[in-house]
Amino acid sequence: MPERIDRVPAREQDPKVRATNFEEVCFGYDAQEAKREASRCLGCKKPRCVEACPVSIKIPEFISAVHKGDFESAYQIINIDSSLPAICGRVCPQETQCEGSCILGVKGQPVSIGKLERFVADYAMVNGSKASSIPAKNGKKVAVVGSGPAGLACAYDLAKLGYDVTIFESLHKAGGVLTYGIPEFRLPKNAVVEKEIQKLLDMGIKIETNVFVGRTVTIDNLMDKEGFAAVFLGTGAGLPLFLGIDGENLNGVFSANEYLTRSNLMQAFSNEADTPIFQAKKVCVVGGGNVAMDAARTALRLGAEVTVVYRRSEKELPARVEEVHHAKEEGIEFRLLANPVEILGDENGWVKGIKCIKMELGEPDSSGRRSPVPIQGSEFEIETDCVIVALGTKINRLIADTTPGLETDKKGRLLTNETATSRTGVFAGGDVVTGAATVILAMGEGRKAAAAIHKYISG
Repeated sequence: MPERIDRVPAREQDPKVRATNFEEVCFGYDAQEAKREASRCLGCKKPRCVEACPVSIKIPEFISAVHKGDFESAYQIINIDSSLPAICGRVCPQETQCEGSCILGVKGQPVSIGKLERFVADYAMVNGSKASSIPAKNGKKVAVVGSGPAGLACAYDLAKLGYDVTIFESLHKAGGVLTYGIPEFRLPKNAVVEKEIQKLLDMGIKIETNVFVGRTVTIDNLMDKEGFAAVFLGTGAGLPLFLGIDGENLNGVFSANEYLTRSNLMQAFSNEADTPIFQAKKVCVVGGGNVAMDAARTALRLGAEVTVVYRRSEKELPARVEEVHHAKEEGIEFRLLANPVEILGDENGWVKGIKCIKMELGEPDSSGRRSPVPIQGSEFEIETDCVIVALGTKINRLIADTTPGLETDKKGRLLTNETATSRTGVFAGGDVVTGAATVILAMGEGRKAAAAIHKYISG
């Protein structure tokens, strides 16, 4: 029976210090901390944590290896099922998945599975560990459209099965949301994302950037002229949603997508970058999800006073508890049970404020959350010179509109049956099918698609 000890906390930057830089917030575990935390795992015979993991990592096995100090074996165990452990260990919502199902969490604190995964992956990168050997090519080519989590996971599994895989990415850097959507202080690009992607390149996977499928080349071209036996669509959900209120066309209004892309992909947070971003004095972020927290914390680091406006209470905030906690520690203000009704502008067309109305919670809606209801006569204004809208995203219909026989629902999401689309030989997964979701859920769909593609091609 393992010694019963409290969960080992992970060291972090001081909130006042980290609020002024883009360095990673959490330092992670060292070897001794990792082994001590691993000692808490009960090694359940029927591990609920594995069932709750979208990519089915063999969690008790890799944690057991960590406990023994065999970090190399732990890495190889994780790599059987996950192509991006250094990323998942940082950004997965473990509290609602693997850790949320840990038996120790019933009466205490669950094992810190995410931090252990991160430790193992970081150890492997520092020590030059390699993934398992790759089989000889089987002579079949598969195209993967989109280099985000779903596309990378699909490509990884297909490469392990011997397929010649080419990923097509519309932007000039691979990684999708990992590269342009998640801030540096949560997910370092050079130290983590690029190294994880290099691992796929080392497997023989090819990545062609600046290829906008649907414009540069079509699905028909890829299959009929370039000889790809199958195509996987992992293009995500990249079009932002807006409020639909007066003032959204004023200067100083951003979608969270644009704001984070400028900061991450173009490194606009750096004084040496050629793509400066508007550095406001007071920023108002509308929304309560992880993207809203990312935008708010980015604006704070760029020197602004930041207020988050969300129409429900803190209990209903969809962002990870850890991200909300970090935001509050760093000094971000939350105006809850409030909803914008108008963005106010000055005589030059720039944002000068945002008018909101107070809300109260009524009956639950279709999502199970209580619906916010406006309180008449409760309008108030917040002074701000920048509004960042973080209300979610929708599907870009370009590929569907340029590919005959590809069916979608009313929201533009691709219709699939076990990841197979209505077009023979074309498969899809991730946000382009489910709508905006998490990195690990997209990876799980990418893995399912790889298995379906292998079955399709091998007959």
